[in-house]
Amino acid sequence: MQIDIRYQPSYSLAIVGLGAEESVQAESGAMVSMSSNIEIKTGMKGGVLGAITRSVLGGETLFANTFTSRGGAGEITLAPSLPGDITALTMRDETLYVQSGSFLASAPEVNLDLQWGGARTFFGSEGLFLLRATGSGPVILCSYGAIHKVTIDGTRPYIVDTGHVVAFTQGLGFDVRKVGGWKSTLLSGEGLVCEFRGQGDLYLQTRSTQAFLSWLIPRIPTRSGGGGGGPSGILGNILGGD
Repeated sequence: MQIDIRYQPSYSLAIVGLGAEESVQAESGAMVSMSSNIEIKTGMKGGVLGAITRSVLGGETLFANTFTSRGGAGEITLAPSLPGDITALTMRDETLYVQSGSFLASAPEVNLDLQWGGARTFFGSEGLFLLRATGSGPVILCSYGAIHKVTIDGTRPYIVDTGHVVAFTQGLGFDVRKVGGWKSTLLSGEGLVCEFRGQGDLYLQTRSTQAFLSWLIPRIPTRSGGGGGGPSGILGNILGGD
């Protein structure tokens, strides 16, 4: 499998070259284009129970697509739903933890499962579970904004806003805490943060979807006109209520 990433960091596209009978598994809706000899097979990730668990609790899509090149080499292009970056990692019998929505594709040999994160991730607004990728082979991650890699050597903790975490390697653990006192947490606009400890690589996104929605929602006109309607106004427009 050959992976070529272009148009970084704002509107990245992953061009995946497959050898004869070689496959790649990708998130539902990630395919942009493909050569005519690519065969697609759709299935539930990890069986019915695993797929439903990931969808309901982990925020991942219920289905995944496996693309296989038949009768010779082929090509498929992949992109995330949000504007941002793509990076490819090569796993060698290891584990990678990925936040909801940042997994784009991988080799079929990479197993996908959920890792319990405890209530700390709930209060960090990132869901109760992280996607756990294990095994060997390439993994393609995506982000909202550019991807920034930080190598943590274990000498001191490293602090990240919860909305900017893309993925991290197995050697890192984290706790979610306030950025300062409650006044700073509520008024500074920084909210809660992850404090990472240990040794490993941490992948961050330079933009936060939560921060973008906080900026966008008050500016969406409601039925009565003007912004400031908030989520209830948007919901009313969608449902056709008064």
